Amino acid sequence: MTNTLAIGLGGIILLAFGLDIGLNDGEATLFLGRKLIDLIEYLAFWR
Repeated sequence: MTNTLAIGLGGIILLAFGLDIGLNDGEATLFLGRKLIDLIEYLAFWR
């Protein structure tokens, strides 16, 4: 991955988080965080 691509992808992710917090009060970020925790617990069970 080139530096330009990494900076662009990072900018898009930060923009998405900013829009979520601004327009949706962070509900989508909270939902994805909870699902990530569930996924980690599920994968830890199968380890």
